Amino acid sequence: MSELRFAMLGAGFWARYQLAAWQELPGVRCVVVCDSTLSKAQRLAEEFGIPEAVQDAEHALSQRPLDFVDVVTDVNSHERLALLAIEQGIPVICQKPLAPSLEAARRMVQHSIDADVPLLVHENWRWQSPLRELHAVLQSGQLGSEVRARIDYANSFPVFDNQPFLKELPQFILTDIGTHILDVARFLFGEATDLYCQTRRMRDDIAGEDVATVMLRMQSGLTVTCNMSYASRWEYDRFPETLVTVEGTRGGVSLGSDYELRTYTDGGAQARRIEIPEYTWADPAYGLIHASIVDCHRNLLGALRHENQAETTAQDNLRTLELVYGSYQSAENNCVICLGGTQKIDDE
Repeated sequence: MSELRFAMLGAGFWARYQLAAWQELPGVRCVVVCDSTLSKAQRLAEEFGIPEAVQDAEHALSQRPLDFVDVVTDVNSHERLALLAIEQGIPVICQKPLAPSLEAARRMVQHSIDADVPLLVHENWRWQSPLRELHAVLQSGQLGSEVRARIDYANSFPVFDNQPFLKELPQFILTDIGTHILDVARFLFGEATDLYCQTRRMRDDIAGEDVATVMLRMQSGLTVTCNMSYASRWEYDRFPETLVTVEGTRGGVSLGSDYELRTYTDGGAQARRIEIPEYTWADPAYGLIHASIVDCHRNLLGALRHENQAETTAQDNLRTLELVYGSYQSAENNCVICLGGTQKIDDE
């Protein structure tokens, strides 16, 4: 198996975990780290034994043969950096959210298609072990036809401590965690036909919303409610767990606290706890998330090697972003967002 060489663009909070996760996989090696703050790139390169650290992205991509680039920078730089690589024929793995607007995301996808260069999205949330196990239950058909579901990601974790820039985002929770949760909704239940959203800002020291509720109607007729919050102090305040309940015509399933998966059928209830892979480099507070990065990397690496299909291509991720930005449109205009149009809610 030939070794794939890549450049890491970005040396912020998530970059070191991305690099640590890559080192769990054979046959792949980072050869250069790039960041606009050179000292950050140098520290990361020294920590992981990477031979070169640079400040200029164009230099990072043009001075050596690369098999792909991993873009782990702020969202406003994603389009510029991805296009820089695509123009040189280098496949791109881009951190979520893919772009700061739906229009920018569509441009990125079109450039990828026109150049015939892969553009993949690092969407790791769906790779969490409990969510993969829940997906397997749903795929088994033992619940019958799914009727309604609820996805809760609601906690009071001090997310701004490690990522203070999030306070300044005019669009916060839907672009930050909403890209994950709405992608999970698609992964578990398929595509949506319409949605309705409401948002709230609970903290006075942030620019964007920190609470959002999105109701989706799926093509199957299933209703899915997605609750997202970083301002929730309640019984299920369990960062970083995603809790899910599903009701079907022949049974139900719930993914509860501490990764307990319970199925309910006429034959009774069954419960089991899903084990989470452990890595020495993972932050215990983020252990569930960090473990999922490895499995996401494995899927994307296999796609770059032509061994499997990538689950989270940019084309696929566009459908998630349509839900994200459609949710903002719904909340701002108090309307239902449908494929191809909107419907105003009667305030009376």
